[in-house]
Amino acid sequence: MVPSPEFKQKARTFGIGAVCGFLAGAVFVGLIVSRYGGGAVANRVVPTVPAVRADDGMADVDAPILEEGDKPAASPPVPAPGPGTAARSSDPTATIVPPSPDELKRRALAIPVDGVKAEQLVDSFSDVRSGTRAHEALDILAPRNTPVKAVDDGTIARLFYSKAGGTTVYQFDPSEQFCYYYAHLERYADGLHEGDRVRKGQVLGYVGTSGNAPRNTPHLHFAVFRLTAAKHWWEGTPIDPYPILR
Repeated sequence: MVPSPEFKQKARTFGIGAVCGFLAGAVFVGLIVSRYGGGAVANRVVPTVPAVRADDGMADVDAPILEEGDKPAASPPVPAPGPGTAARSSDPTATIVPPSPDELKRRALAIPVDGVKAEQLVDSFSDVRSGTRAHEALDILAPRNTPVKAVDDGTIARLFYSKAGGTTVYQFDPSEQFCYYYAHLERYADGLHEGDRVRKGQVLGYVGTSGNAPRNTPHLHFAVFRLTAAKHWWEGTPIDPYPILR
């Protein structure tokens, strides 16, 4: 049987419609998957890279690397103390010997400022400076350029300038158990050098206002401290000079 022209036309129209319907359905399904399937993708657990631990050999990646022949930098030097603040020993195993003012008193130390009498001294060892810093020294007021004398025989361990103490002298006693500290000097005595042996009463310098001393209050800042076994000129246990010089 041969299809009529009308049947062919209807079949062609139906085929086109079916194809269009199929395409429309496919598009609709794609939209559904795109709209609701993406959430599943977004909610999937993504594996993470484990964090590097310190023992993985990757810690301190910014630390400098030493080349062959290099040596680690030496520890920074211990800063010199300000007036009357001798640094305590940093060695936890060091034996701390209690200071003995009587031991020094028996030596009959000289008053370090020329012309000043023992009865004129004022104890300022326990005074507080700069809010919380202990003074740990004796201030002896005198006119500028009054001679400052060695209180004992000994050796000039260090001539030093600091922001706090200004022009200073560190003198070891003959046994090198104690250090005498003279600060705020106007200048040193002519010819004074580190390592010099000095005698009690010898002029070391002159009263002034160097360092953080008030400009209109010349005075000697005098401190005493017992040295540690290391005998560092900056390190020791402070002792009150007042009862020693009285």
